[in-house]
Amino acid sequence: MEGIVSCAEEERNLEMVKFNRFKEISGSYVSEITGQSRLGYSISDTVDFYDMIEWLKRGDYRGSIILFYDYDNREIYKPFKQQKNVLYGSPVFLKESYWFLQGDFNKKKITLFRYLPDNTPEMITQLDTDKVELNNLRITGEDIHITSEDDDFKCYYPLEFGFAKDIHEGVDFIADGKVYMSSWVEEGWDTDSNCPTENYEYYDKMVVRDFSGNLISEERGSLFQRDDGSWWIA
Repeated sequence: MEGIVSCAEEERNLEMVKFNRFKEISGSYVSEITGQSRLGYSISDTVDFYDMIEWLKRGDYRGSIILFYDYDNREIYKPFKQQKNVLYGSPVFLKESYWFLQGDFNKKKITLFRYLPDNTPEMITQLDTDKVELNNLRITGEDIHITSEDDDFKCYYPLEFGFAKDIHEGVDFIADGKVYMSSWVEEGWDTDSNCPTENYEYYDKMVVRDFSGNLISEERGSLFQRDDGSWWIA
């Protein structure tokens, strides 16, 4: 009958689909790294640096693995073997290299590595785990900084500074001695009725502060980064 596809026809259609395949298939989800198109990455589980506080109270953590997937040659790179109580943060692409954090809770060290495919990772700096805030510990661009973010924003490398921030604010990047942040604004909400008024508005604004947290400028606009690494305001 017209419009009905048989199982045999469905199977033939599936056979026509050609998939790109890496040299090893593991079933891992591959995430993109903004600013380049050569490598994707995966981390073997979702335990982060802050989670290790609870893990170590209960005992040892099996450790995670970070893998880099090369779209050019279909290779998969594993910079380090899995180690107990060692885990990784999400990598970034900056200054023509890949960068990632390793947390080694056996040695109580957070290490910043610079990495290029099929090369030995280069250790850039190390921080003591008990001297950094582990919540939202990450690499922040455009220049390479190691930062954490909760009620306060803190930077640990290449220099130390920090300041209290509004709960609506989040840091996007640091460049030229300035901290660029996104902040969401909600106006015209009737708290008594718990509903929007006719004048209700929700929007983002870009906030720029110096390293002491002093306001330099702010403007309405949603700040975001494209896959090619460029920053836009919408």
